[in-house]
Amino acid sequence: MNTIHPSWQACFPEALAQIDPYYLTQLYHSKNWLPGSKKIFNAFSLGLNQVKYVIFGESPYPRSASANGYAFWDAAIDQLWSDTGLSKPVNRATSFRNIIKMLLVAEGLLDQHSPTQENIVKIHKQRLVQSNAELFANFLHHGFLLLNATLVLSSRSKTNDAKAWLPFIQSLLLCIVKERPQVKFIIFGRIANQIKIVDSLAVDKIHSEHPYNHSFIINKEIQAFFKPLHLLHR
Repeated sequence: MNTIHPSWQACFPEALAQIDPYYLTQLYHSKNWLPGSKKIFNAFSLGLNQVKYVIFGESPYPRSASANGYAFWDAAIDQLWSDTGLSKPVNRATSFRNIIKMLLVAEGLLDQHSPTQENIVKIHKQRLVQSNAELFANFLHHGFLLLNATLVLSSRSKTNDAKAWLPFIQSLLLCIVKERPQVKFIIFGRIANQIKIVDSLAVDKIHSEHPYNHSFIINKEIQAFFKPLHLLHR
């Protein structure tokens, strides 16, 4: 709880109270889930008064080195670029690789029909962020709450964990919209899109396929949204 910004006091206690106490007790007495008790609420280090956008992913990364409580932020990845284009860790992380490629396309730096390593090598990257930490610092600076549909990845199915967290998410979103009525939602993937409470809210929203899909790179609506933010720039 120490990672939560004080401004979330307007939302957080009520949201937590919506979760099944038995489910929370199971988590408390188990260590077999990610990202773990010290990281689970890291996304809320961003103050409620700073939230402009809410990005919804599906669930934490399935590796302890990667899962850090922020949606899509793979903590195991350091450098973004290499002499061959994207660094090996980025190139192995399918969803994150496609996010970087989409951002490059949105910037006009990469041909969406040929987003290859060979073409990424040709990009002048001196003015671009060099590390994953720099990139996600930009996300936070622009007011992105990086939230997963389920805050926990366990031995249960992702859908079951998402259902357990749904009352928390619903309560939290209602509070966010009340406090930040201009917020915009960007919703990635099947599980995240099942949060129907977002559909009933009178807010701007974008629904998209999960970045794991190659089609994410050429999604015109996603490109148009991210283009003016210049998240890859230092």
